[in-house]
Amino acid sequence: MKKILTLVCCTILLAATSCTKKYITPANRTIFFTVKGGTNPGGWVLTNNGGSPAYQTTLGGNNGDLPELDSFTQHNGAVLVYISYDKNGDTYEAIPENFGGASFSFIHSTNTITITSQSSGGSAAVLPTQDMYVKVVLIDSEPQ
Repeated sequence: MKKILTLVCCTILLAATSCTKKYITPANRTIFFTVKGGTNPGGWVLTNNGGSPAYQTTLGGNNGDLPELDSFTQHNGAVLVYISYDKNGDTYEAIPENFGGASFSFIHSTNTITITSQSSGGSAAVLPTQDMYVKVVLIDSEPQ
């Protein structure tokens, strides 16, 4: 009788303590942009970035090209930005990055990403003269 009772207790104990893992794959999104080289329309604009000259370009903003970067993603998710000079997208560099004599950085807000190009020391603006291909990866996350 003790053996049967022990087997029943062990079975109940195993059943009560077993758990299943649940994997949730977030719905990440990737968006591609082309930024024209030089100061062409859709290209770079010279600004005074906190006292230092810099060239900036904006993805999204008022023209609504980046609705995926909504308020929820802005506050809870992650934004990754990569740049490439080869049209096939064979190689991308993650921003922030020093690339071709320019130091690239970015900031983001709802519906907008602004990429900045300046010298590594921050004392001079560096104008990217050829077209740049930009990959934006938005990573969803849930607040705890």
